[in-house]
Amino acid sequence: MGRLDNRVAVITGSSRGIGLAIARMFVNEGASVVITSSSKTNVDAAVASFPPGRACGLACDVSSPEETERLIAASVVRFGRIDCFINNAGISEPFCSITSGDPAVWSRVIDTNLKGTYNGCRAAIGYFLRENIPGKVINMAGSGTDRGSNTPFISAYGSTKAAIARFTYAIAEEYRQTPLSIMLLHPGLVRTGMVSAENPTPELSRQLATFNTILDIFAQPPEVAARLAVKMASSWSDGRTGVYLSALDSWTKKKLLLTYPFRKLTGRIDRQTY
Repeated sequence: MGRLDNRVAVITGSSRGIGLAIARMFVNEGASVVITSSSKTNVDAAVASFPPGRACGLACDVSSPEETERLIAASVVRFGRIDCFINNAGISEPFCSITSGDPAVWSRVIDTNLKGTYNGCRAAIGYFLRENIPGKVINMAGSGTDRGSNTPFISAYGSTKAAIARFTYAIAEEYRQTPLSIMLLHPGLVRTGMVSAENPTPELSRQLATFNTILDIFAQPPEVAARLAVKMASSWSDGRTGVYLSALDSWTKKKLLLTYPFRKLTGRIDRQTY
């Protein structure tokens, strides 16, 4: 028996990285999952790695309200219902100042991360209310969410994560009198393509040693966040809303910092890119 037996979850941006790790753990816990990405090629490759019948894939540009609504409809056609919607899709701009960066790229981060979360929430909540399903909506926090979490040189990404937190708490209050659970998950620091130091910008090159040290100290595998996502999607959150869980809370930060010298000395730092 799994914690998510017979449940169906739609996970945006789940063809790789954190989203894919969440999808795998959901399937291990008994759920069926809908894998999405803006790239059909990436979606098809990810779906092929799952047991037959437990995952389907749909290409979706979450910045489009129409495509997000179609994602909901197609998921229901495939699996009969949806129980959980996770707004995981996200991108970041190259590491640079606002005067050296491309305004179009800055705007694209806003469209994908913030507008994409809005589109996903609007479509999923509308579906849950129409079908009288006590659904779970999980939005993704990140650098910029917590107090004191400044994000120089990735101002678009940090701004979206701060806004997503405020947005999540706002809609949790809007629907507090319903059975919906609207929640916020901070996946912590994970070595994905988004935080890769390959082909660094001039700004990142100047801070590369510090950047790599921070990764060595605080980066965790995506399964840490995936376990929290399972908890939030399970019966644990029934009757709860406005919940915030973090894979990099104060206690975890202290533990990772204190164990860093030992992990470095014994070669136990995981530098795999997920």
